[in-house]
Amino acid sequence: MADVVLVIDLTRGFLEPGRPLYVGEEARKIIPNIQRSLREELAKGAHIMYLNDNHDPDDLEFRMFPRHCVAGTEETEIIAELRGFPGEIIPKKRFSAFYGTKLGDRLEELKPDKVIVCGVCTDICVMHTVGDARDRDYEVEVPANCVATFNPEAHRFALEHMEKILGAKVVR
Repeated sequence: MADVVLVIDLTRGFLEPGRPLYVGEEARKIIPNIQRSLREELAKGAHIMYLNDNHDPDDLEFRMFPRHCVAGTEETEIIAELRGFPGEIIPKKRFSAFYGTKLGDRLEELKPDKVIVCGVCTDICVMHTVGDARDRDYEVEVPANCVATFNPEAHRFALEHMEKILGAKVVR
């Protein structure tokens, strides 16, 4: 089967200035790289899945992070720059895109040769999703120029951790 691309939290809540969890201008720089990657992967027959934060209004995560991406709000929507790329949207409530979602079942159905993970935040949702994919024995690839987070040091740590500890292939 073709590869599956998981696009993590490329939503208005994370990538539009003025939002409570705006990742920043540095993170916006990955958008053209992701667009290019999606075009290439779609041409090869890949399946695209958008895993978007979609929290309950009283989600316990809001004890740690500002209230963001509440279900039914525009913050949960895919950013305008990616809306033209066809894909399946899977709402998520936790760091790992596998937790409490249908992602595991969908991957079992699709039987991808490889899972490619891109998006934000490298050290939070991307890394936890990569870990869960590796725990399920998927070959995982993370294009370093297609992930970003708030803190450059945390970004570097997460890339190294995913490669050296979790066994993902980090493409630089």
